[in-house]
Amino acid sequence: MAAVAAPFRISTPSAAGDNITQPSWSPYDDNGGTAVAVAGDGYCIVAASTRLSTGYSILTRESSKLATIAPGVVIATAGMQADSRTLHKTLSAQALQYQFAHRKPINVGAAAQMLSNMLYYKRFFPYYTANLCCGLAPDGKGAVYTYDGIGSHERVGYSCQGSGSNLIQPVLDNQLAAESKLALPPREWITALPMERALDLVKNAFVSAGERDIYTGDAVEIQIITKEGVKKEILPLKKD
Repeated sequence: MAAVAAPFRISTPSAAGDNITQPSWSPYDDNGGTAVAVAGDGYCIVAASTRLSTGYSILTRESSKLATIAPGVVIATAGMQADSRTLHKTLSAQALQYQFAHRKPINVGAAAQMLSNMLYYKRFFPYYTANLCCGLAPDGKGAVYTYDGIGSHERVGYSCQGSGSNLIQPVLDNQLAAESKLALPPREWITALPMERALDLVKNAFVSAGERDIYTGDAVEIQIITKEGVKKEILPLKKD
């Protein structure tokens, strides 16, 4: 996700050859950050960096990019902080309405569809965010849903979004993906790694990305979702 410039001016040539300066303004700003999720048999790991930046300035080192909208359902969002806060607030309200209407908390599949509908509804003035919806499916297996900017989504075994995704996604592909989509017998989309090894992989990926991406740093907030509940960890990263 490329950074969007602050208010700027555009010069356009006139018929007489003179440049006419027209003021212009962009409502978007990319505040960076990276989110990663890995689904396994009986667990789902979701993690996001806590640095909030604009340009070459760090606005805060303790900005959470994870939102729990229902028990065991976590939304990870990188990108524009104002849009992500609005999105999380609206999702939480919709999840509460779902609970009142259906007399049970929303599950990860329904939450994923709800997030898709919300992003598509704003497609003509989209949320400037990169999103992951994570949790445990009813069968007890981890579920990760990844999105584009206007709501198209797919259930995958792992995914990465945000400014460091180009650095982390190849690592995940190398360690977690099948050798070929055509390999027989086909492998399950969830990772076969034990939870401890998958957690170490996520941590190592963030440490590596923090060395090369200026928008990923300070700390990583990690949530490990299992049938016993949600365990939270903080992984310190470089401060510069």
